[in-house]
Parts: sequence; structure tokens; C-alpha cells
Amino acid sequence: MTQVLRFEGVSLRRGRAAILQSIFWNVYEGENWVVLGPNGAGKTTLLQIAAARMHPSSGQAWVLGERLGRVDVFSLRPRIGLASAALAERIPATETAFNAVMTGAYAVTGRWREAYEHQDVARAHDLLAAFGVESFADRRFGTLSEGERKRVQIARALMADPEMLLLDEPSAGLDLGGRETLVGALGELARDRRAPVMILVTHHAEEIPPGFSHAALMRDGRITASGPIDAVIDDIPLSQAFGLPLSVTHRSGRWAATAV
Repeated sequence: MTQVLRFEGVSLRRGRAAILQSIFWNVYEGENWVVLGPNGAGKTTLLQIAAARMHPSSGQAWVLGERLGRVDVFSLRPRIGLASAALAERIPATETAFNAVMTGAYAVTGRWREAYEHQDVARAHDLLAAFGVESFADRRFGTLSEGERKRVQIARALMADPEMLLLDEPSAGLDLGGRETLVGALGELARDRRAPVMILVTHHAEEIPPGFSHAALMRDGRITASGPIDAVIDDIPLSQAFGLPLSVTHRSGRWAATAV
């Protein structure tokens, strides 16, 4: 089984603050992971290292078989699809939704002098259609609703046919309808054998799409539990991660957690 991510004792510090502490984590082809934990747990930082956009302060991280610190990250990043709030802020508000997706082929934000071929144009249209936003192709990115922008970002992240897709809180800021539409689309993608390995960061069990196979829980910069999702998204591990007693339910492929 091909290893997609390998973290061995990964830590990251900012001054005296320990953001990540001795992370050991392996992700393999055929797995889709959700990473949950409270605010400040280190989830986004973990994803940034997986995206080859940060380097650990200590420990070793392999991404798609390449060790960070010994690889040209600019050749590695196009193999990774990333959708995050930080990345969305770098997409020019005046860029069309279509161009926002197209530029994902070069892992850049903003159309400049890149050369695109007919198949790139066709793929961008197909991805916009797959996420239900093709009718907004000519709209400026800054005029789209939060839900529309999120779906455009995910289409963009898939543009380069990545080997790994990283989603940082894709449902944040969405209303109930927008969240359910997005979770349904990600569930369909998770069931597609041609889709890349997905890693999704969220605060809420309700946002886990159907079809995700593994989970990791984080607290205070550490992974407190990881493994098959049925064993991890459960009362005791989730209660320990969030620091309060929780009751977890699982119905029709969806999860929910409530305080008890």
C-alpha cells in the first residue's frame, strides 16, 4: 500500500509556543481522513505541513514520498490540492470563477501568462459543473456567496488532478443548506475510486462526509486518537479531545455529537 503522508515526531514551534508536539501519523492510498479538535488544537498547522507550505521545527515529514527539507516544494505543491480560507483570500476578487479554477493547474492565484490547452478549459468546466457552480463561471469570485466560493475552491483544488486533496474547514460559514450540499458533494467524491486521498479538517462531527474511512483527533498540538473512523469518532475519544462529555451518534452514514 502506497504511503501518502508520513510524520515522524513532527513538532512546530513559534517562539516559545509549541503549535505541534511530536506528531506521528501515516496516511495511505485508499484512505480518506477527517481531523477534528477544538480551536487552537493545531489542525490547520498540521494541514499546512501536509500541503508543503510549512516545515516542521523538528521531526521528519514525508509528503507524497518526498521528505520536506530535501525536495523542491514548488514542484511538489502542484501534486497537492488545497482549499483553505487563507488560500481563498489570495484569489483576486475580480477574477472570474472560471479563471479561479483554471489557475489551480499551476498552483497560482490570479491569471497571468500561463499557457492553457483545450483539455484544461474542458476540465475546468467539468469541475465547475460537478460542484454545481458552472452557471457562475463568468461571475467575479468576490461576488459569489460563501457557499459558492467554497465549491469553486474545491473545484480549483482538483484542477491539477492532485494525488492528495486537503480541505481546511470547507463548511465554515455556510448555512444549513450550503453545508449539506457541500457535504453531499464531498461524500460522492469520497466514494469515487478515481478521486485522490482526502484529508478534511473540521470542528464538527456533523460535517464529516459519508465515505470517510479514518479520523484523527487533536488537542493542544497533539494527536490524541487516530485510526478507523468507527473507533475514533466515539464518546470517549471525542470527549477527551474536546474536554467535555459528549454523546456520539451515527445514522445513515452521518455523525453527530452532543454534550451530555
